[in-house]
Amino acid sequence: MSIELSEQEILRRQAAEQMRQLGINPYPAPLFEINAKTTEILEKYPNDNSLFQQVSIAGRIMSRRIMGAASFAVIQDGVGKIQLYIKRDDICPEEDKTMYNTVFKKLLDIGDIVGIKGYVFVTQMGETSIHVKELTVLSKSIRPLPIVKEKDGVLYDAFTNPEQRYRQRYLDLIVNPEVRDVFIKRTKIINTMRDFFNEKGYLEVETPVLQPIPGGAAARPFTTHHNALDIPLYLRIANELYLKRLIVGGFDGVYEFSRNFRNEGMDRTHNPEFTCMEIYVAFKDYFWMMDFTEEMIEKVAISINGKTNITIGDKEVDFKRPYKRVRMSEAILEYTGYDITKMDEKALFDACKEMGIEVDATMGKGKLIDEIFGEKCEHHYIQPTFIYDYPKEMSPLTKQHRQSEDLTERFELFVNGKELANAYSELNDPIDQLDRFQQQLKLQERGDDEAMFIDYDFVRALEYGMPPTSGMGIGIDRLTMFMTNTPSIQDVLFFPQMKPEKTIDNNNQ
Repeated sequence: MSIELSEQEILRRQAAEQMRQLGINPYPAPLFEINAKTTEILEKYPNDNSLFQQVSIAGRIMSRRIMGAASFAVIQDGVGKIQLYIKRDDICPEEDKTMYNTVFKKLLDIGDIVGIKGYVFVTQMGETSIHVKELTVLSKSIRPLPIVKEKDGVLYDAFTNPEQRYRQRYLDLIVNPEVRDVFIKRTKIINTMRDFFNEKGYLEVETPVLQPIPGGAAARPFTTHHNALDIPLYLRIANELYLKRLIVGGFDGVYEFSRNFRNEGMDRTHNPEFTCMEIYVAFKDYFWMMDFTEEMIEKVAISINGKTNITIGDKEVDFKRPYKRVRMSEAILEYTGYDITKMDEKALFDACKEMGIEVDATMGKGKLIDEIFGEKCEHHYIQPTFIYDYPKEMSPLTKQHRQSEDLTERFELFVNGKELANAYSELNDPIDQLDRFQQQLKLQERGDDEAMFIDYDFVRALEYGMPPTSGMGIGIDRLTMFMTNTPSIQDVLFFPQMKPEKTIDNNNQ
């Protein structure tokens, strides 16, 4: 299939060929040594003019102003932009003005990557700039950038279409460099959490992505096939059961930042592929984990924003501990008037109908309660709030409550009306665990495609004895959205899941 090129692309390809004819490789192999970054120069030079007198820097040309024998340009590296001053006689030998007159003025384009050597100075207009002494072509861009133009206060050609930005994140990062800040903060969030765990002596581990049984959560899995073993496998929906096996094996505390996959809906807060952190600590319970979780979240907020008060959308949220704690039954009673502690499955089903909540016959007691809380309660919890003591039917991996056989020792942390973290006192009674799995199997038979599978090997592990343990999982994508005030999960993922393009439009339109 032939590809139709735009006029600009044809000209740029011709420019690359002309460079080769001049003996200039538009994609050279040799190493280019860099000794400074743009922001470092802009921050340090004005206060000490002796610095950066032999600077070597590389970046992408973002604008040019050709002015006869001398010109200006702006290059952008991985952290910022800086102005260049290019004088013909400085970058060309006396007998040959090709580099300036032909290469710089005619063959280089916006988007090309160049290496620069020279010295830093301040122009008469007061702008810190680099006086170029050597210019090296490092990579020719044969596709034009959508550079923003402004006229009468209106922006033109801005690369703002969300679908284009998500599909071509590489281009988004070039022309909208502020996008990088979110991803830099995302990494800082993970590193802050990792440091917090390591300081407490917990071990970072890795567990399988391909699993024979999709366990650890109630979710619909992706399925695949292992050709060598000739068996079906599932992409993990959670790593919980593997991490708890390690607690059985004798580790006092383990954690993992895992890539998980759930074959479910997509919206502004959900992506089928997501990052979750799960941690399990032996000889602890869910009350200890509440304290641990709020300490960690407060630390992350301060690390990322320098304070605990953060704007999320149009609301101010304070992550300073301690956080409010509310029993689930009390939350439902407050916002619906229904006391679920006295209801069986039929009463719950009828209550949902009365409240206008969409339910069906596949839903058991736990799913019905979950629907009530999700529809009528969770959006009220803007400030960080622990909702705790969940009904047993909602929590098949959670230890039975020490004071009530109908409840479990579980909590979820809600922020800005959304779940952020989920934690338990872990169920370590193998007989009870097998019974809970069997109850999930009955829900599968009723048509609940999110009910859990029975993991007999995990039950066998528990039969060897797992100490009292508390575990917690937290969504890194959602945490990043909160900490960076980003409304869409697609904006905190470098490459969010999307339908394939029908064709790749060569003109970026």
